[in-house]
Amino acid sequence: MGRAKKVVLAYSGGVDTSVCIPYLKNEWGVEEVITLAADLGQGDELEPIRKKALKSGASESLVADVKESFVKDYAFAAVQANALYENRYPLGTALARPLIAKILVEVAHEYGADAIAHGCTGKGNDQVRFDVACAALNPNLKILAPAREWGMSREETIAYGEKFGIPSPVKKSSPYSIDKNLLGRSIEAGVLEDPTVEPPEEIYEMTKAMADTPSQPEYIEIGFTRGIPTSLNGTAKNPVELIQQLNQVTGNHGIGRIDMIENRLVGIKSREIYESPGMLVLIQAHRDLESLTLTADVTHYKRGIEETYTQIVYNGLWYSPLKTALDAFIQTTQERVSGTVRVKLFKGNATVVGRWSDHSLYSPDLATYGSEDQFDHKAAEGFIYVWGLPTRIWAVQSRS
Repeated sequence: MGRAKKVVLAYSGGVDTSVCIPYLKNEWGVEEVITLAADLGQGDELEPIRKKALKSGASESLVADVKESFVKDYAFAAVQANALYENRYPLGTALARPLIAKILVEVAHEYGADAIAHGCTGKGNDQVRFDVACAALNPNLKILAPAREWGMSREETIAYGEKFGIPSPVKKSSPYSIDKNLLGRSIEAGVLEDPTVEPPEEIYEMTKAMADTPSQPEYIEIGFTRGIPTSLNGTAKNPVELIQQLNQVTGNHGIGRIDMIENRLVGIKSREIYESPGMLVLIQAHRDLESLTLTADVTHYKRGIEETYTQIVYNGLWYSPLKTALDAFIQTTQERVSGTVRVKLFKGNATVVGRWSDHSLYSPDLATYGSEDQFDHKAAEGFIYVWGLPTRIWAVQSRS
């Protein structure tokens, strides 16, 4: 097809992205394919993946360690926004895509490539996230998606790769499709495609089965500075350490499993299973700290902003004018969201049981019902009269 001469390919080492290399060169006339694998803390051994790309025909095979940026600039920004898609999913996969797109575009610029490519099919959300993010960062780059166009079944894709020396994958006993990074895991396919079937215990890795969780509760304290998680149990942590340790301690109590019917951007419903223990507890704790430090009107108004923000991120619009504007609002709200939240972990539940902050708006002297009460009860009658005046006028008018 001659669509591009030099391409930077987002590479995972799987069948589709490996086959993309010879396919781009032999079917679409690409002269050079540079692969880029992003280390997002997925736990894969990336050196074999790097070498596999070279064996599959890549001229260069790059690995980018972006774990710290992933947590600090993407995950923690989502925590500040209390971002839960459809009020359940903390966007673990969605948050990784704009970062991968960013480094794809940077590598394309560095190597003088005229296109970027990915292995997404036409059915999922990730194709939208990659295409739109890359277009926002450099609209002059071509975007190629071979797997969206080649029309091959998985068996045909494997056979095509074998023709060009890409070994057939060892047959996996697991039928599941899994995406994993520091923020959690998403699990699809197999029996999970039937929404009536309970997920088998074998699919979980980060969270213990309830029967295996500790018999006693555990308490943790999460410290926040301007809405950013900065400490665990009184000890300062860097972003990667904090999320890793939080995943471990909360997952040990069976916390963080999500089973939901999700509305994909492309218009279909999908049964999704997620494990995201650390992010779920961070958002819960952060939202609680906001209840202590934000005024009522800001708290209530921010809820609508959070919903919009979450949809923007899920829908692949991280690099958009509206996202930038919402970021400014959210950052302003976080100036006083510093403090500590105590969370009780027990049998699949994370329960906030305490919170304190130097910026607390809670006044014990006003809230108490004891002898220290300083609230002016006599002022209530006049307030209620003024507050209820429109209702009384309406009531009188409606009866006339």
